Amino acid sequence: MPGGDSAAAGGKTGVRIVVVGDRGTGKSSLIAAAATESFSENVSPVLPPTRLPADFFPDRVPITIIDTSANLESRGKLNEELKRADVIVLTYACDFPLTLTRLSSFWLQEFRRLELKVPVIVVGCKVDLRDDSQPISLEQIMGPIMQQYREIETCIECSAVTLMQVPDVFYYAQKAVLHPTAPLFDQDTQALQPRCIRALRRIFILFDSDMDGALNDAELNDFQVKCFDAPLQPAEIVGVRRVVQEKKKEGVNDLGLTLDGFLFLHSLFIDKGRLETTWAVLRKFGYGSDLKLRDDFLPAPLKHAPDQSIELTIEAVEFVRRVFRLYDTNNHGALRPAELDELFSTAPENPWDEAPYKDATERTTQGNLTLKGFLSEWALMTMLDPRGSLANLLYIGYGGNPASALHVTRRRSVDRKKQQTERNVFHCLVFGPKNAGKSTLLNSFIGRPFSESHEPTAGERYAVNVVDQPGVCMVATLGNKKTLILREIPEDGVKKFLSNKESLSSSDVAVFVYDSSDEYSWKKSNELLVEVARHGEESGYGVPSLIIAAKDDLDPHPRSVQNSVRVCQELGIGASIPVSSKLGDMNNVFCRILSAAEHPHLNIPETVAGREHKQFRQLFNHSLLFMSVGAAFAVVGMAALRAYSGRRNSSR
Repeated sequence: MPGGDSAAAGGKTGVRIVVVGDRGTGKSSLIAAAATESFSENVSPVLPPTRLPADFFPDRVPITIIDTSANLESRGKLNEELKRADVIVLTYACDFPLTLTRLSSFWLQEFRRLELKVPVIVVGCKVDLRDDSQPISLEQIMGPIMQQYREIETCIECSAVTLMQVPDVFYYAQKAVLHPTAPLFDQDTQALQPRCIRALRRIFILFDSDMDGALNDAELNDFQVKCFDAPLQPAEIVGVRRVVQEKKKEGVNDLGLTLDGFLFLHSLFIDKGRLETTWAVLRKFGYGSDLKLRDDFLPAPLKHAPDQSIELTIEAVEFVRRVFRLYDTNNHGALRPAELDELFSTAPENPWDEAPYKDATERTTQGNLTLKGFLSEWALMTMLDPRGSLANLLYIGYGGNPASALHVTRRRSVDRKKQQTERNVFHCLVFGPKNAGKSTLLNSFIGRPFSESHEPTAGERYAVNVVDQPGVCMVATLGNKKTLILREIPEDGVKKFLSNKESLSSSDVAVFVYDSSDEYSWKKSNELLVEVARHGEESGYGVPSLIIAAKDDLDPHPRSVQNSVRVCQELGIGASIPVSSKLGDMNNVFCRILSAAEHPHLNIPETVAGREHKQFRQLFNHSLLFMSVGAAFAVVGMAALRAYSGRRNSSR
């Protein structure tokens, strides 16, 4: 099936090989023999770094070989080199059995102690000196060791004197880096790794043009040309089908090569040691060694101002809506967990199984993800991880231009000057003291039922939903609805959050929650409000702010009510909004938060110091204006005087 050179080597521009082993095992002689293609009796105990040119092996990637000393006094330097290695060549002497024993009793244990995560090539040197009267099976000796230490990629014996298999040592070392086994194949189960199956499934689907679940002759040929720049001859296609059918009957049907057959072929390549074939296919479609799309395949707009954010374009939103409908097989308007897993079966994993995406959106009482929840997850992922969002669009089949899937919004500073915004996704920071009701507010936003029991939020948390604005004619597209992202900042995390000067730059609005029945809660919330307002004034990233009086079902503390009215007036923001999650009376709070975000020039709190600084700046600007006008009049006066003097002199 393969018919061309290997694809690009995963973006690697060089391979660093570190050669280690006991003293006298032949490390330096092995390196010298590979570099000079000859044997020398006089080799330095430790060679300087040795470079093999790019054309030394077919992958055309240069190799740097680092020789090391096993002396105790050199152990620090050895460990540094090991941590910089792409691959380790571990040597023993075939004529000295003790060095073979020390592979597992010392060296391999040492690599694990150092937490090295690179492949190991075990090399028996001086095979020409081994006592042939006692034949030894390499497989018998190394089999148990390789079972215990899965990081061992290959075992090989060589001779620097006869040059037997010397180049092969470094070929296998390079191959272990450029075409590693571990990401593709599980040695314990003797099966393809889950991520490998997912990536190959995606590639299979891309070529199954008629979507019949099998690659016919034309589709199989398209795949071959795309990956290896060479078409398959009719006899070769017949041969591929025959090989698969003999070993895996369900791998071929009347329509062509099935997904099972496609996966079996790649298992066969790996079993035959032809990992470069499967890697060529994967890398042709942008996969790196971690079986995720490489950054150079993801043209995400990463360069933007701090007060800009990234959203999905209308085209991308329409695509994810179509995908939702495709996998909502029972047309209930929600995806079951199994349907969501199937949707992401061509991605490395379901990206929403972990925080901050897990439990961040609206779900049904059965735990199914609604359309609003689905769109909200995409909005959150695009804001937090634009490149990851783009990658997942491609994993699930987005066929448009990747560069047109994401959109950089206008700067928030420009929005304030224009007194309007074009955003579809708004980011709201939620501040407040402990037990004020922040988490309950987020739960209400995504339709979670009220609960009397409460566990303090350990860290930051997100809740996101599509907000329906009353009185606005809504068309069923995200472009005509707005998505609101609530980000809860724990009280003890505020100081760290504000330590970054640009911490408010990506936010559209901030809310400050307090327990309306607790005077201390109001006091702490007010302190947070002033602290955030001051930070906004100093950084130039002030945001519209609202105060939320939570737990309105309890008797309000009179002084808190009076003080909140006074503070709102002093800071120039709207009156506090009473809400009760327990009673379900949310007072339209989320629409009001959204409205504040859509009017970026209003409700920005102004402290006394900030107001004085603003007045000083205005006075200073007016002074400059008067000085400029005065200077202009002086210039005009001087010009007039000179003109008058010139006329008098000429009339004499």
